[in-house]
Amino acid sequence: MPDPPLTPNAWLRWDVVRRLLDDLEDVERVLEVGAGEGALGARLARRYDYVGVEPDPRSRARARERVGTVLEALPDESFDLVCAFEVLEHVADDGAELRVWRDRLRPGGSLLLSVPAHEKRFGPADRRVGHFRRYDPDRLDTLLAETGFENSRLVTYGFPLGYALEAGRHVLAGRGEGEGTAGSGRWLQPSDRLGWATRLGTAPFCLLQRPFARTRLGTGIVALARRAA
Repeated sequence: MPDPPLTPNAWLRWDVVRRLLDDLEDVERVLEVGAGEGALGARLARRYDYVGVEPDPRSRARARERVGTVLEALPDESFDLVCAFEVLEHVADDGAELRVWRDRLRPGGSLLLSVPAHEKRFGPADRRVGHFRRYDPDRLDTLLAETGFENSRLVTYGFPLGYALEAGRHVLAGRGEGEGTAGSGRWLQPSDRLGWATRLGTAPFCLLQRPFARTRLGTGIVALARRAA
């Protein structure tokens, strides 16, 4: 079966995530926190022994159809890689949450996460989906170091298309109430029949954003870090 469709912004993010995964070695077991409806999980499950966690019942049911093993709460096991895409900004105590994720990693295991970039860009769409904050790269790097991670590698993405996508989300967010964090994984998700269109439309921008990966330009950050000894 084809992989589930991604939003345009998720395609931009996946272009970064996929290339970071290609650089990782000795990864077999993967835990994804906040699996949503399983769109990225399905891609991870093709490469690894995958376990997802999704507390929202509606999203979890859909993810199970696509991926299989999706739990309601974190398992008490160790993994080679913990992933959390667009999750940390939904947590009130992000430092405590990072320590929980660290404890699910084997010694030397890696954390791969993404967050919305730049505190000053916080707006209506962030409030609608239940964000507590956005992250400046320096702040995220410091937070990872303080919570037991090392060798952090931060990559920005979303320039220039992400700015237009973000502006559109802010406009739509002002037109009605959302479901907060519970429904954030379902908001603006494309139908299966439109998956090809979002992929085709964003493909040139996935290439265009790459030269700006080490700059502060972009609307999102992907971070890869290793559990400190």
